[in-house]
Amino acid sequence: MPITDITRFVALERNLASSGQPNEAQFLELAAAGFQVVINLALHDDPRYSLKDEPAAVAAAGMRYVHIPVQFSAPTLADLQRFCAAMNEAGEAKVLVHCAHNKRVPVFIALYRIREQGWAKDAALLAMRAVWVPDAQWSAFIAQALAA
Repeated sequence: MPITDITRFVALERNLASSGQPNEAQFLELAAAGFQVVINLALHDDPRYSLKDEPAAVAAAGMRYVHIPVQFSAPTLADLQRFCAAMNEAGEAKVLVHCAHNKRVPVFIALYRIREQGWAKDAALLAMRAVWVPDAQWSAFIAQALAA
């Protein structure tokens, strides 16, 4: 099964992709494709959108796992800071960032690109909107993060 079969999988850069929730077999495929780090922005408390033991599945595939549980209805600047730190720590490693449906992720990646990589705001937000167009709550979070 190709990694492009992962729900809402998007290859963003050579070493960066985003997606919805992968299954256990897809983590093995990600590792075979050279991914080294998995950052999960979803919660672990809903079996419809999470695996029984994602940290173990990622470790069994030989990748490093980072969990930053972002409440979909209440993202915080502290969540964003943890995400930026995790991305910076990953360095040049090949990273998959996922959540339940690839909606949290494009926002966090856009803000990371602006804050940490020096992307122009318009370019980063345009790339974000190619994956997901934020609702009013997430748009307010983006404005808050850009003002911080």
